[in-house]
Amino acid sequence: MATYLCPLVAADAPLRWVTLPSAEVQINGLPWYSENGGELFRLPVKLKDTYRQPVWELAQDPSGGRIRFRTNSSGVTIRLEYPRPPAMKNMHPFGQSGVDLYADGVYRGTAIAELDYKPGKTIEYTYFKDQPRIDREITLYLPLYIPVKVLGIGLDAEAHVQPPKPFAVSDPVVFYGTSITQGGCASRPGMSYQAILARKLNLDFVNLGFSGNGKGEPELARAVASIHASFYVLDFAQNNGTVESLSKVYAPFLEVIRSAHPETPILVVTPIYMARESWSRDAQLDGMRELIREVAAKRIAAGDRHLEIVEGTDLLGPSRGDGLVDGVHPNDLGFEWMAEGLADRVGKMLGL
Repeated sequence: MATYLCPLVAADAPLRWVTLPSAEVQINGLPWYSENGGELFRLPVKLKDTYRQPVWELAQDPSGGRIRFRTNSSGVTIRLEYPRPPAMKNMHPFGQSGVDLYADGVYRGTAIAELDYKPGKTIEYTYFKDQPRIDREITLYLPLYIPVKVLGIGLDAEAHVQPPKPFAVSDPVVFYGTSITQGGCASRPGMSYQAILARKLNLDFVNLGFSGNGKGEPELARAVASIHASFYVLDFAQNNGTVESLSKVYAPFLEVIRSAHPETPILVVTPIYMARESWSRDAQLDGMRELIREVAAKRIAAGDRHLEIVEGTDLLGPSRGDGLVDGVHPNDLGFEWMAEGLADRVGKMLGL
């Protein structure tokens, strides 16, 4: 009588979990990470009571934050926890809650919170496994519009972890602005215009965009100026209700940064095109554009050799309406156009 044995299925080898904070991985884009006790916040906890509540809430979204390392692991897995499910109308869950993995600059996958996600649930997502054991540069882009806890990064037990390659310049480019700066409405974190630009030029960056709240308050000017940057990009206007309200904050915001960093390049960006302008000129947007030009031109005429103006409509203008999601915010195509339009200017100003 024949005896049939069930085939043995090899179990996956156990992973070694790197937990944050860890000296094995590098955290970029979150300048206050260490003093915030490992929380993935974009502003310092010690000053949270000085910021308006909406700003502090948005600062807990780690847009622009990246985890970087080099490893020969044959696979990478991540464990995540979110405070709530994604629920934005104009952004896909991948864009709001996703954690993108790029290996050697190539996109490999996105871990997300599902629409029915229950707070407290641990999500475990494997980006790749059973690949050749060769060194790879790994970059994990953190969510654009929701807080997250990274509970662990799973690697082969035998894999080594080394520092990532250095950036082209040591200090980050610091962006301050509105929801467009924060990343609305990229399909995933690696497709914000700052992320695209940074990959093109091998730059570090800090994202201080605050959706609906890029109003140019002095507290945020001081936060921006406190970061030692290679470059500053100011892309705020539309969150101010009127040209008059913008006029009260724009020049003082710029002055705070320039006083702290007399020689650091600054780009000021006027508002990009909005779909409503296809019907008629928008007096408020035109007024904001002109105000920014006037403030910057006055400083340049007074001798500021490190300040330049970028017309937002040169980055995303009337002929590029397909680059918008909801008539206001760029999609991936729009962000690609914005990054392309900025790349030469930023590269030249940094001497790359």
